Amino acid sequence: MQSGFRAGHGCTSATLKVLNDILTAIDKKHYCAAVFIDLAKAFDSVNHHILIGRLDSLGFSNDCLAWFTNYFSDRVQCVKSEGLLSGPLAVSMGVPQGSILGPTLFSVYINEVDLAAGESLIHLYADDTILYTSGPSLDTVLTTLQASFNAIQLSFRGLQLLLNTSKTKCMLFNRSLPAPTLLSNITTLDGSDLEYVDNYKYLGVWLDCKLSFQTHIKHLQSKVKSSIGFLFRNKASFTHAAKHTRVKLTILPILDFGEVIYKIASNTLLNKLDAVYHSAIRFVTKAPYTTHHCDLYALVGWPSLHTCRQTHWLHVIYKTLLGKVPPYLSSLVTIASSTCSTRSSRYISLVTPKTNSFFGRLSFQFSVANDWNELQKSLKLETLISLTSFKHQLSEQLTDSCTCT
Repeated sequence: MQSGFRAGHGCTSATLKVLNDILTAIDKKHYCAAVFIDLAKAFDSVNHHILIGRLDSLGFSNDCLAWFTNYFSDRVQCVKSEGLLSGPLAVSMGVPQGSILGPTLFSVYINEVDLAAGESLIHLYADDTILYTSGPSLDTVLTTLQASFNAIQLSFRGLQLLLNTSKTKCMLFNRSLPAPTLLSNITTLDGSDLEYVDNYKYLGVWLDCKLSFQTHIKHLQSKVKSSIGFLFRNKASFTHAAKHTRVKLTILPILDFGEVIYKIASNTLLNKLDAVYHSAIRFVTKAPYTTHHCDLYALVGWPSLHTCRQTHWLHVIYKTLLGKVPPYLSSLVTIASSTCSTRSSRYISLVTPKTNSFFGRLSFQFSVANDWNELQKSLKLETLISLTSFKHQLSEQLTDSCTCT
């Protein structure tokens, strides 16, 4: 359950896993509560003796341990300001940030924390940790979460990592059950009550207690509007090529990040992103405000945001089939076994898990199976092909054809 600085892992895969678990719980009409744990200066607080001990327990040779001991020793830091350099200060703790080894060593240092989660689920992205649990009884859920949180705190203390209480938050995810009038507090070992919040920025994506992604899309909309406003105010300074490049490199990545996560938002919310996207295209093309959006896409040669989201989502699905995603995602998908000899039975299909509500159909495990089986009606793959070949075939399937009336 560690997604930080690992090949094939990332913020998106980690969030998809957590979101799948929460949506599955909501689908069962369960309460789901989470603690978003923040550590104070985690990378700078690594105890070298404890880390060497961790490496020793993993089977590193004495020569390797001696090399790492030497790697950590005799490090100093100083500050330079207005040409003046402070005296050196010895660095006796922490892993060197900006180094290749630093993140890997930190993962080794913290990785056994998940063993303390007990009955709760946990996911780590370097030092970003979410602890969450679900069940039909809210009291039981909060009691379990408190017990797990206590054990996690003890693990952090054993590693000499300090909890940042003011930035550690609680959230109750609830869309289908009555809202409780009073919530039991989750407390730290020092007796401080954690704050319950309705929104939290987790790995770059704003999660809200209703999983509507309203807050996230509002932030995206505001950020893009601000950038576009700057561009329009300085449009005389840009050539057409510079406008195209500027928007492609600074605005489109804002809309791209996490799109396979927030794609489950309502069309009403997603349409707000379309509006700022169209403004960006009008900046590049000088097209008047009355230009139809389908014509805008043709003028700049970019697909609609809906097509981008669908394309990238189908890429994630196919990477899952190829085993190019973390095991915690690929394990949620099952290839259906053929029970008859019809031609359609030779096509690769996935087992669609049963759901009880709309929320279950938004989960990763359901969406992957449902959307892949729908795609197979036209793609008709009998064997897995390379990812490059799949992307080529998909590009021929997904095109922006105007369906407006």
